[in-house]
Amino acid sequence: MAEKMPQSFTNHTRLDPPYHFFVAPVAAISILVTIWNAIQHPDFIAIWLVVVSLAAFMGVFKARAYALKAQDRVIRLEERLRLATALPEAQRSKIGELSESQLIALRFACDAELPGLFEKTLSGKLPAADIKKAIVNWRPDYFRV
Repeated sequence: MAEKMPQSFTNHTRLDPPYHFFVAPVAAISILVTIWNAIQHPDFIAIWLVVVSLAAFMGVFKARAYALKAQDRVIRLEERLRLATALPEAQRSKIGELSESQLIALRFACDAELPGLFEKTLSGKLPAADIKKAIVNWRPDYFRV
């Protein structure tokens, strides 16, 4: 099995080629084609095909959004459990002060730098991008959809 490329802030986002380079473009182009067809041949069926293509486009993007939202919920739970075991007792009561995006961003921090980054996140109200930029030892997440 080939080794995975080490993750960092600059390369942690992931594209899914079948989705990003086929399904999404086909859905978007379908809208344009059906609109063009409705302009060229305005009748009920042509207009209805525009509506159907818009619904399909919306379905494609909502299906991905639902999968990402479910994954974010799992990540939030995982990170709350991880923080509860990795943080000193004095910091554990502050876990609830983190926003969803902060919790999700902290998943990339290794256990050793997690307490310091946690405190820095709360005191500076760091947004997710700044949290990720502050991580020195990146903990990869290869399972993100």
